[in-house]
Amino acid sequence: MMEWLELLLPAWIMGTLLVFLTAPLGCLMLWRRMSFFADTMAHGTLLGVAIAGALSLPMWVGVTFLALLLVAILWVLHDPRLPNDALLALCSATLLCAGLLLIQHLPSLRPELLSYLFGDLLTIDWVDLPIFAVVIAFALAILYKYWQAQIQIAIDPDIAISEGVNAKWQRLVFMLLLALFTVLALRAVGSLLMGALLVIPALTARLISHSPKQMVLWAFVVAQIAITIGLWSSAGLNISTGLSIVLCMAIIFAIIFAVQKVKKMS
Repeated sequence: MMEWLELLLPAWIMGTLLVFLTAPLGCLMLWRRMSFFADTMAHGTLLGVAIAGALSLPMWVGVTFLALLLVAILWVLHDPRLPNDALLALCSATLLCAGLLLIQHLPSLRPELLSYLFGDLLTIDWVDLPIFAVVIAFALAILYKYWQAQIQIAIDPDIAISEGVNAKWQRLVFMLLLALFTVLALRAVGSLLMGALLVIPALTARLISHSPKQMVLWAFVVAQIAITIGLWSSAGLNISTGLSIVLCMAIIFAIIFAVQKVKKMS
């Protein structure tokens, strides 16, 4: 039992810390209709990993550089003539293909390709936790400072701008926070499932909440339950932690959705 705890406890603590960020960011994504942005950012991390491997740099350096580069690219490409979802689809496909192509030519990265794609939270060690905790606390402090303005922009941008909210600055802050999240979440669920970690708990919370505050709290609860069950399941069944966690989130969503449908029918 002690061996299991030594393996799972640091991973569970990391998952819990990450949920403090995924719950509010996921809700903001739904309110701002920017779910595609998370997938684009997540797919870009794979190219960041490949660049770091090619230059013999720490993985987080390559991922951070790519995340910031993507924010800059999207900032430059922002144009009223070009739909945001189409731009995100373009960047997502390009970065994912470029990352996979580069990894194919780096033999040292090939054995760990699945962990980059689907994550492995069990690789988290005790020495990693203080760094993750400090970074997440920093991100939460920024989010807390701009939370009200972010909600105003999400509800009605025109009214928010008329009340003095700088929409461009708030958009940049939101994108940078998502970029920071992708750097942290890569080891948890990988590049392909990162968007699900943000979207599914927030989507589930929307079914059972009646206010923005409730939605964030329920998103936290759903994500925490899924991470706890997913971690133990992945260790017991010897499957990827990212796959297990996301499937648990999807099952929770399906159960709540089905229960509400049955209640309406009856």
